[in-house]
Amino acid sequence: MRVILAEDSTLLREGLVRLLTEEGHEVVAAFGDAVTLVAEVGALRPDVAVVDIRMPPTHTDEGLRAAVEIRERWPETGVLVLSQHVERSYAARLLAAGAERVGYLLKDRVAQVEEFLDALERVHEGGAAIDPEVVRQLVVRSTHSDPLARLTPREREVLEVLAQGYTNAAIARQLHLSLSAVEKYLNAVFDKLDLRRADGYSRRILAVLRYLES
Repeated sequence: MRVILAEDSTLLREGLVRLLTEEGHEVVAAFGDAVTLVAEVGALRPDVAVVDIRMPPTHTDEGLRAAVEIRERWPETGVLVLSQHVERSYAARLLAAGAERVGYLLKDRVAQVEEFLDALERVHEGGAAIDPEVVRQLVVRSTHSDPLARLTPREREVLEVLAQGYTNAAIARQLHLSLSAVEKYLNAVFDKLDLRRADGYSRRILAVLRYLES
């Protein structure tokens, strides 16, 4: 695939360039600021843009704002956002336009090469890739009216894997369940959370994450 990298850490940026090149991908541009990003995506139209959330000049949310703009202007380009910490509000902003061709990973996940490459591939193929730790913090949050309290431990487990961006078949493999069992658990989850059913796993992920973030 053709990839653009926007990451202000020179060491991480150059490491990603080398990794992606060795894996047979083409890095069409790599730089350390968000100002350049939107223009370069418009000019080069990569398959995926890998973007750090915090970049110069203020190191706040420049990368996130650029990622949201890319999603709005060029929805055919996948966006994989990297963050140092779990930022629940940032995840919600990124997913507000839908959960197709989008990923949100913690930077620690990049060191786990196979998981990073798998996330990149899922985003490229039109799916979602949400860091397990982001999902875990959303799922285990505590409120006075936590709707997740109605879920069984197994239903919570299935929900966590679903929210990371996996299909029913992948959930079955990860949890060592039959496909019919996964479908049964998911139906129970959506019924208990009063979520409207939608065709396509990525829309289900978005519904879950929006509900958890509300």
